[in-house]
Amino acid sequence: MEQDSKTKGAQHIEQLMQQLPPESERYQALATAKQFKSSWVELGEWLARISNSKQFSEWGFTSFEDYCTKEIRIRRQTAEKLLLAFRFLKRKEPGLLERRTGHPLPDYRSVDLLRQADEKEHFSMAEYGELRQTVIEEERSHPSVAKQFRDMEHCHQPEQKTVHQYRNALMSAKRLSTSLQEIPDVPHGLSEAVEKLIGFLEERQGIRDAESETRDEGRGTRDAKIF
Repeated sequence: MEQDSKTKGAQHIEQLMQQLPPESERYQALATAKQFKSSWVELGEWLARISNSKQFSEWGFTSFEDYCTKEIRIRRQTAEKLLLAFRFLKRKEPGLLERRTGHPLPDYRSVDLLRQADEKEHFSMAEYGELRQTVIEEERSHPSVAKQFRDMEHCHQPEQKTVHQYRNALMSAKRLSTSLQEIPDVPHGLSEAVEKLIGFLEERQGIRDAESETRDEGRGTRDAKIF
């Protein structure tokens, strides 16, 4: 979200808060949303409470998604991850919630990836334990967690593993080609063979990348809502 839209969202929330009694749950949910960056767990907790009680209908919203996008001003995907991440911590890591005061919790996106690893049947307990250590114990950044999660996923998806194999082989072939150019007495036929190999790998990698993107787009359209 761009900076100007963030400002508009904050102004919208502040205007609503001025019209509500501070002791009301609607006001408190908005106040928490305003501090979203530093208190995602609190917002996730409020969203879970409002989703379960369906109070949003009393406030004039047709659905929980409608409430999140129009009042809290967060996208459906963000609200979904916040809800699932909070529910996951409450179920699997209640100790983290108890110690949250004065101790920042992991990024909600990282917690959501840990949740996915816990729910996916092809993830072993050892793999889940490794990811949990990265997220909970080591408190690594979200990009690091996301990369580790992707690498684990690739191990369970033969087509993705093949893409990486082609990419690694292509990098190795290019390094070999560069090294051969520095050796004057390498037969021309061998250098030419390496260049042909590079062309073959580039073509195959392009085909595999295109197939992978098509599969990812197909999976994206099938994503289910939780609202």
